[in-house]
Amino acid sequence: MTDVQVLINEGLEQARWGLLGSQGHVLGVDLGGYGLRAVLVDLHERTLTSAHAEPAGGDPQQVVEQTIELCRGLLRDQAVEDGRLVRVGVGFGGPVDSRNGTVLLSPRSSGWEHFPLQAQFERAFDAATLVDNDANLIALAEATFGVGRNVDHLFYLHLSSGVGGGAVLDGRLYHGATTTAGEIGHAMVGYGWDGIGQPATLEQLVSVPGMLARAGDLGARTDNLNDLFGQDVVGQQVVRETVNILAMQLAQLVVLLDPQMVVLGGIVARIGGEPFVDAVRDQMVRYIQPQFARSVQVVASALGPDSIAVGGVALALESLRD
Repeated sequence: MTDVQVLINEGLEQARWGLLGSQGHVLGVDLGGYGLRAVLVDLHERTLTSAHAEPAGGDPQQVVEQTIELCRGLLRDQAVEDGRLVRVGVGFGGPVDSRNGTVLLSPRSSGWEHFPLQAQFERAFDAATLVDNDANLIALAEATFGVGRNVDHLFYLHLSSGVGGGAVLDGRLYHGATTTAGEIGHAMVGYGWDGIGQPATLEQLVSVPGMLARAGDLGARTDNLNDLFGQDVVGQQVVRETVNILAMQLAQLVVLLDPQMVVLGGIVARIGGEPFVDAVRDQMVRYIQPQFARSVQVVASALGPDSIAVGGVALALESLRD
């Protein structure tokens, strides 16, 4: 049993769901640009199984149909009878309108604008389906099954090819007025990185492409993030700047939202490891009044590649609880 399965099984044991022992299954789905994943949880047996596949094409309809077939295969393998799938939670790598399960846009590929994800999954599985963006679902997964299981106020920051975030407040995923809360990657940062003094977005600076571009501006020639976390002088400078930028943004977020925990995830946090996370935390507290700094933890994500699909499970469970 993997560490993630242990975490999820422990989370399922928590009586707060009020669902354990009931007959039925919930399905979590990651419609990711880097892989398609599905996680199936049996509420009665409290077991978890998963499946994954590489996207066969970039056309949105093809990707959705391939993902649906992946899920159908998982249901067949586990002999899930018709009517036993009670909820589906789907994660997408871009802004979505969670009220109607429609994709707003995709930062990586075209054709996804206004795509009706919820409708397609509900038609395929005859089960109520909820759709949310990937960072929101990882935030919910961490709050439900991961490092944030014992906190009610958490912010998750995803650092990868893009930058996103998700907030869990009072134990519930927070969407805001237009369902786009947490899109911290679009926040403007007061750094004149464009050469003419204009501010850049957080994503432009601390995503993987942003970090590599800043390294290139300093004379480095690499397309490998691992190189920046080595002993190279330019890499060390880029990492220090990244730590400082993140610390400043998180300091503002902590004062605004007063979370108990900030979770850092994505490939940047994974490659940087504990030293990177610790450096962000140590720098962040320097920008905050002591009374705010004392109450917040900054930690690394505990969940692995299935984290978005696991968040889909958490979203499905939350809707059943309601």
